[in-house]
Amino acid sequence: MPIQQANEFGKVNVSDEVIAILAGSAALECYGLVGMASRKQLKDGITELLGRENLSRGVEIRQEADALHIDLYIIVSYGTKISEVAHNVQNRVKYMMNDVVGLQVETVNIFVQGVRVSR
Repeated sequence: MPIQQANEFGKVNVSDEVIAILAGSAALECYGLVGMASRKQLKDGITELLGRENLSRGVEIRQEADALHIDLYIIVSYGTKISEVAHNVQNRVKYMMNDVVGLQVETVNIFVQGVRVSR
């Protein structure tokens, strides 16, 4: 369901796909993040690392009664503190959505799907 914003000039509809791409791009700027993972969980114990062209596949957007919830499925770099990486991603995505885009995000949930050696 697209998000609607109204102002004195008219209405703006922002699709979930656009929000997902913006959230994924903001997350990729964080240190310790190798990439986004597919929401489809694990296939044969191996997570699928998504490229920049598929960012929206690693992000789920939910809108519940005027509250926006974002779920991010990520792969972190080996040797980094997972809780710190997750916290940094939450802060970055929430800042990007609230202050830069103007959408009020209530929660940013992080699902770590794997750990990889970054190159």
